[in-house]
Amino acid sequence: MSAPSQRAAWLRAQEAAHQAAARGLHAFPIGRAKLPAIRSPHRDDPPGTPPCRGACGRLGHGVHDATTDPKRLDELFDAAPYATGYGIACGRGNEPLLGIDLDRKNGVDGVASLLALAEQHGCTVPETTVVGTPSGGLHLWLTGPAGAPVRNSAGKLGPGIDVRGYGGYLVGPGSWTPKGIYHFVERRPAAELPDKLLALMLPAPSASPRPVCLPGPSRGAALVGLVKFVLQAPEGELNNRLYWAACRAFETGVDADAISRALVDAAASLGHPERAAERTVTSARNAPMRTSA
Repeated sequence: MSAPSQRAAWLRAQEAAHQAAARGLHAFPIGRAKLPAIRSPHRDDPPGTPPCRGACGRLGHGVHDATTDPKRLDELFDAAPYATGYGIACGRGNEPLLGIDLDRKNGVDGVASLLALAEQHGCTVPETTVVGTPSGGLHLWLTGPAGAPVRNSAGKLGPGIDVRGYGGYLVGPGSWTPKGIYHFVERRPAAELPDKLLALMLPAPSASPRPVCLPGPSRGAALVGLVKFVLQAPEGELNNRLYWAACRAFETGVDADAISRALVDAAASLGHPERAAERTVTSARNAPMRTSA
């Protein structure tokens, strides 16, 4: 296939980005190398300047520019005349998009790796949105609970399996690169990420401070301490603390339903969406048992 003109590629990318934004996906322009198409306004900042994620109000913060607002999206594309595609930000909203990038090249088959991983952990890969890459790989679009601290990773889950979480992005279908065009293979609503796979993507909670339990040997007192640990979560750490506390609570032997209800109620009282909190606690319940330090 011959390369489109720059103008044609730009128009196609802008239109596709608007279609994505209309579906609630946060989009921004990227260039032919799949990198943000607007130069950073901080490229000449002196060394040691704290990183900016868009608080300055200027354009050029990559994935942090991503938006669902049509007018803002037009501003971004107007500032990126050499854009040939668009990125879709992951980890945004109450049911954030999470991406699984499956490579199929150089003797590695990420699809086979993911199927083997799912079988190993007793779950299935759901039918969901699938985007084909020019190299023959696949991007699976899935949704996770709000606030889940899923980070980007490469090969952590298995050969050929990369994860796109908060701070990452997926190349949107319709984007052009010198190797080809990204395209829909399966166009359907993004499915929920299975809890057992989500648990594998979440960070180990060992770095979190241990909760202060109430005096007394009873397991009930330990649970109260874990609830307090969740209630005292600093900004941005609520879901991480919820997951860690749930993992520890399920090790106590206290009734699982009581644990779930208490921790979900604690998180919800701080504004965490209840359904998302339930999924986080369920993920902890299904996670492999860890031994507390």
